[in-house]
Amino acid sequence: MIALVSLVHTIITLYTIVLLVHVALSWLTAFNVVNPRHQVVVAVGRVTSALCEPVLAPIRKVLPNLGGLDISPIILILVLQFLDNFIRYDLVAGF
Repeated sequence: MIALVSLVHTIITLYTIVLLVHVALSWLTAFNVVNPRHQVVVAVGRVTSALCEPVLAPIRKVLPNLGGLDISPIILILVLQFLDNFIRYDLVAGF
């Protein structure tokens, strides 16, 4: 049971890092800090977008329109952290 909880914790942590890279890359591209035509930027953008956008899209549909402010990654990080803490502390405490 502990090994499974540790695996889920690691997956949630890695996904949170990928999400933060996705957000940072989108900001860096929007403010012309990185070249959006560079091969590495394109490759990292495709991978992070493929991993994050399917999860972020339903959250964006539920959230109200805040203009240019997208808080869906923040909501997703909060949900992931809640899920991680629930699994690690509440479910394991029962065993």
